[in-house]
Amino acid sequence: MTSTTIVPATSNTAMTDFSRTTSRWGQITMIIGLLISLAGPLDLVFASGLDIAPEQLWIAFAAVAATFGIIWIVEPLTYFPALGPAAMYQAFMIGNISNKLLPAALIAQTNIGAKPGSKRAELAAVVAICGAAAVHLVSLAIFVGLLGSWLISVIPPSVLLVTRLYVLPTVLAAVLVQAVVSMKQPRTTVIALVVSAVVVFVILPLAPSLAMVSTAIVVLATIMLAWFFRAKSVTAKSEPVHIE
Repeated sequence: MTSTTIVPATSNTAMTDFSRTTSRWGQITMIIGLLISLAGPLDLVFASGLDIAPEQLWIAFAAVAATFGIIWIVEPLTYFPALGPAAMYQAFMIGNISNKLLPAALIAQTNIGAKPGSKRAELAAVVAICGAAAVHLVSLAIFVGLLGSWLISVIPPSVLLVTRLYVLPTVLAAVLVQAVVSMKQPRTTVIALVVSAVVVFVILPLAPSLAMVSTAIVVLATIMLAWFFRAKSVTAKSEPVHIE
């Protein structure tokens, strides 16, 4: 005999209101952020007196899109399962997703035992991102705004060189391990590692021109292979949401 956990109607209503509110204000905030980010370039084009032809703008846009366009598709597909819709608005507005916001969300979800993709995990990601952003702003104000010049002057150049070489790989490796531990999907993990190794050590040496889209190749190939080799019989269990 199996027991069923009944989620109070008030919790369902609260989550529905939360999703509707974050969706509405998330879209509004993203549009405002887009307009603000475009204000400077538009001022240079139309009010600075620079002789910039429309053809030059389209050529520049095409060059950027050819280089980074695939990321516009890959990043939402990659981050959405772990963050959820509400945290996605925060993440793309704040930035530094892979090396700051995603690790914070994964650690928070792991600490409270939230299943990835559940409403509880979504709430944990939202709170974690708020905390990560607050810590980041305070750290910037202190270690960059107040102490930045002094710290650079006292840190030996050799230490700065080592920092540039190893900090990013260290952070990304920690994110990778945290994601593996949080998701608890050994089959998908093995598939991702094998696909990554094949792309890095086989495909790229044979076709170096694919380097800019190598991440997209790995992500899409992993998604398709994980779906193809998925467990055929999976019983979905809904996770209750506890809101006090």
